[in-house]
Amino acid sequence: MALGRFISFEGSEGCGKSTQIKLLCKRLQGIGHEVLLTREPGGTDLGECIRELLQHAPEGDNMTPESELLLFAASRAQLVREVIKPKIDSGAYVLADRFHDSTTIYQGIARGLGGQIVSLMNDFAIGECLPDCTFLLDINVREGRERVRARSGGKEDRMEREPDSFFEEVRSGYLELANNNPERFVVLDASKTAQELELEIWDNLDKKYGVGS
Repeated sequence: MALGRFISFEGSEGCGKSTQIKLLCKRLQGIGHEVLLTREPGGTDLGECIRELLQHAPEGDNMTPESELLLFAASRAQLVREVIKPKIDSGAYVLADRFHDSTTIYQGIARGLGGQIVSLMNDFAIGECLPDCTFLLDINVREGRERVRARSGGKEDRMEREPDSFFEEVRSGYLELANNNPERFVVLDASKTAQELELEIWDNLDKKYGVGS
């Protein structure tokens, strides 16, 4: 059986994660790999209900950071056990649009909950299911927010409505996290074209795993 791989994509709003995941999926499928795409929150029936509450439902407007952390963890725990781990074990490539690093940054740093409690929640939710490789698409806050507004037509979700200062903390937090975990993270300049980023991602995966061989 082929060896499954777990690859996550991280970054602030508007960095282009979803586009690159779709492009990588097409390339991998084109050379015969089974590929599963996941998103957070979501990816399961339970996770999609949590996603609606976290992003759009009016009941979430006054959500506390602690509640937000627990809901993200619940969605992730279900996703890992129901979807991600079985697919990796079957030999598939799993491409994740966000994973536990998002909670480390958004809830731990930008929401101010701190690393200790967030690390405990992450460990409980995912167990030993860590990404083999994480691509961080880094973009300055202003450009990222402009992309989001253009894409959404001004209809931003609850997280996207946070102030610039929140996303500055997100960006700096991600860069520090990547710097502290160079064996897993690959940092890419998300201001480049989608085609340039697609090639960089493919080249990195080919060097790591020989995907193009």
